[in-house]
Amino acid sequence: MNTIDVSELKKKLDAGGPCNLVDVREPLEHDEYNIGGILLPLGDIRMGNTESIDHMKNEEVFLYCRSGNRSGQAALILETLGFTNVVNVTGGMLSWRENFEK
Repeated sequence: MNTIDVSELKKKLDAGGPCNLVDVREPLEHDEYNIGGILLPLGDIRMGNTESIDHMKNEEVFLYCRSGNRSGQAALILETLGFTNVVNVTGGMLSWRENFEK
């Protein structure tokens, strides 16, 4: 599993290139605050319900959650399901908000 911190991810987003973002938090967390990622909760990933992102199996996919823990778990699972380039956003939305929402 690859990792990226929020500063590196912000640079990628600001550069405007394609960026596959997947939010593995719960719907209420996603509704409260998100950075534009597709919502796919960790529980769904654990159950193998990844149809909404299966088309990204060979693309770079950035996974984020609240702190980086659930997204790390999701990355490991997705790798076993054939995803070839998953990236865990370390620090998650806590770090994002701390750094960019002042």
